[in-house]
Amino acid sequence: MRRMFKIFTKKLFGVRYEGLKKALVIDLIVFWGLHTAGYRVAVSPFIVYLMASTFSAGVMWRALASEDNAADLRNLFMLPFAERTFVFSYVSAMGAYTLLTKTAGLLAVVFAVSAWSGGAAGFRLVCAVICAVNAVLMTACAFTARKRRGICMLWGGTVIAAVFWLWDRAVFVPIILASILLAVLILSRTSAYAFYRRESGKVRHTGNGGRVSIGRYLLRYLASHKNYMMNTVVLWGVACVLPVFFRQIYAQDPAQAGGLSVLPVGFAILSVNTPVGILLSCDPALERAVRFLPGQGKAFCVPYTLFIFLCNMSADLIFLGSFGLQLGGVTALSVLLAAVFSLFGAVGSVLMEWFFPIRGWKIENDLWHHPRKYVVPAALLLLAGVCTV
Repeated sequence: MRRMFKIFTKKLFGVRYEGLKKALVIDLIVFWGLHTAGYRVAVSPFIVYLMASTFSAGVMWRALASEDNAADLRNLFMLPFAERTFVFSYVSAMGAYTLLTKTAGLLAVVFAVSAWSGGAAGFRLVCAVICAVNAVLMTACAFTARKRRGICMLWGGTVIAAVFWLWDRAVFVPIILASILLAVLILSRTSAYAFYRRESGKVRHTGNGGRVSIGRYLLRYLASHKNYMMNTVVLWGVACVLPVFFRQIYAQDPAQAGGLSVLPVGFAILSVNTPVGILLSCDPALERAVRFLPGQGKAFCVPYTLFIFLCNMSADLIFLGSFGLQLGGVTALSVLLAAVFSLFGAVGSVLMEWFFPIRGWKIENDLWHHPRKYVVPAALLLLAGVCTV
């Protein structure tokens, strides 16, 4: 099992685990910097447990669904292997990648600014780690259960209910540990081939380089990558609830009848739509074709900019509608401001993809969490600061 585990971890972390070392060092720096800043926030423990669970589950699912992993699994299946050893090695490697490189960063930020100290912080950290481990194992079980999604949803709902209502009870930790044990038992009976998902196939542009064919390519690409479209849908949900968090700020400044003091901040937050901004980075073959053929830069980038603009604008319009229903004060100037921010976000994303594509990634999940995703939203936040002066 150790040898099989190393096969997966060296791909995920690097030959000498340099990726893991870098991630842990960054987490320590972030934790120490935020902790020494002295800023403290009252965070309910069940919120931390829920964040650790849902975040870990989402990252684990994307890691398991990576097309790059599907190609590697297909090659490994040609070799003789012990099925149970393969399953636990694969799940352990993906779980270690999720917990040590992604969830650890989230917990570092949360515990650095939380008001807990001493034994209370240690106990909360242990509970959060247990919840994250449980989420990773449950996600692996759900990923392989093609015909038992209803049971998996019931299982997940039970765990979430325990987090909401039993987090401060003595039975909470035993319930989560029982869930972990159940997941281990299920995985011990799971076939290794259940983790294989056939690659959806890269969508290739075969048109005449015109704007219509590129638009069709982008639509077909999203249609073949349902998780990319799901991220946009989730962003629409965020746009609906974002005004709730702005209500207190808006109430403190009633003179801003149009809400222009907080609207640009919302537009900047909603520009973090990672999947639509990494189409060249996640498909090196497409990038080579676009850069190699004459005139393809303009033929691809202009429709690509329009495509991201429409994605950004849809989220911004939903945000404006929700803002108007809850707080009022949406004007034609607000809509114009949304269009400006959507256009700037689209142009910035395309420029980053064209001049600074992400290379050297291990699996597609690395693209979703690359620090470059925050460059354009950070620039829009600075622009939002200028608009509110």
